Amino acid sequence: MRIDIMTLFPDTVNAVLHESILGRAAKKGIVEINCVQIRDYTENKQNQVDDYPYGGGWGCVMMAQPLKSCLDAIAAASPATARRRVIYLSPQGQPFTQETARRLQRDYDQLVLVCGHYEGVDERFIEKCVDEEISLGDFVLTGGEIAAMAVADAVCRLVPGVLSDEACYTGESHWDGLLEYPQYTRPEDWEGSRVPEVLLNGDHARVERWRFRKQLERTRDKRPDMFAKLRFEDKDEQKLLEEVRRGRDAKKLTEPLSYRPAREEDLADILRIVEDARSSLKKLGVDQWQGPYPAEERFRFDIGRGECFVIRHGEETAAFFTLSTRHEKTYDGITDGKWTEGLEGCVLHRAAVAKAYRGSGLSAQLLRFVEEQARAWGYRCIRTDTHRKNKPMQKLLRENGYRYRGNIVVLCEPGHDTARQGYEKILKK
Repeated sequence: MRIDIMTLFPDTVNAVLHESILGRAAKKGIVEINCVQIRDYTENKQNQVDDYPYGGGWGCVMMAQPLKSCLDAIAAASPATARRRVIYLSPQGQPFTQETARRLQRDYDQLVLVCGHYEGVDERFIEKCVDEEISLGDFVLTGGEIAAMAVADAVCRLVPGVLSDEACYTGESHWDGLLEYPQYTRPEDWEGSRVPEVLLNGDHARVERWRFRKQLERTRDKRPDMFAKLRFEDKDEQKLLEEVRRGRDAKKLTEPLSYRPAREEDLADILRIVEDARSSLKKLGVDQWQGPYPAEERFRFDIGRGECFVIRHGEETAAFFTLSTRHEKTYDGITDGKWTEGLEGCVLHRAAVAKAYRGSGLSAQLLRFVEEQARAWGYRCIRTDTHRKNKPMQKLLRENGYRYRGNIVVLCEPGHDTARQGYEKILKK
């Protein structure tokens, strides 16, 4: 790929495009970037490239002759067979997108980027010589150099060999109509904010699914115009898209999140969330919380022991959980597996997120608060159970570092399914 940039400020543009990744690619001969001084092609002693506009008006306009002569010189020095595209960087052009960059890299061997200045360029040059006009967006710059550098960078990084691997750009924002997933690096815990557990467990399939979901969610939240166009042939991908689309109406976590021990005055909010959760589980065909459990007396007991917590989004109760320090006798009868030996775990019971917050990411934050409280109490192990048909909860637990340990039979009201799956998470020191 060869890119010639027609500019009044070649030193400035060269200083940017011959550094870092593009600079190394140019030294290897993978790309060729030339900055050509338009002023060198004037036909007057003053090297004048602009003049006053006919009809009056503010400022000056770049003359057609220096631009055309500069372009002719570039064409004469180029291979005769080159697939060339002349592009004028203009606020009146079509918006530049990743798809535009892909097209330019795919369809042409040489791009000539024309940088205007002053009040623009003589329209006759555009009509006679320009193949395409491109804009960075609905705003005006003092010259085309910044836009030209952006276009050159976006196109050149797609040239094979410029980046170390094709995945360096195919997984980025806009490549397939999605924004990129969030990225994290060391340390694992920074100022109390931890890297998502799913990225630490080495399960590549789960990591890829988590990343894809985050791409969908980010695109939904930040670029709804792009999200509205998404369609997938793969059934699993389309199913996940529909899940994320349904979560669009969830409240956004725009206020600070905090948790604290529940108080008597929180009972009404907790019971309201329980009823919403009971209704949701019924729709999923999950025989859990379908009787009187968990009742108000149970939460009063938890509150009295300091084991029930509410999660607050600003001034609103958004979720709750109970973290029990008592030995759970029903867990002793685990089958098809076993708990980690030598560790006494606290037990996560009775947790739910308010209906308005489903799909907001609060469920994962709830598990982080559970972990924070367990650590504060000195525990290195958290155990919990969920109904064998409660697939959303099982998925949430797995994505946040919990491991399936076996089957459990719990105590519950007659006529309801007692089968549960046991999960456990070992906290790192």
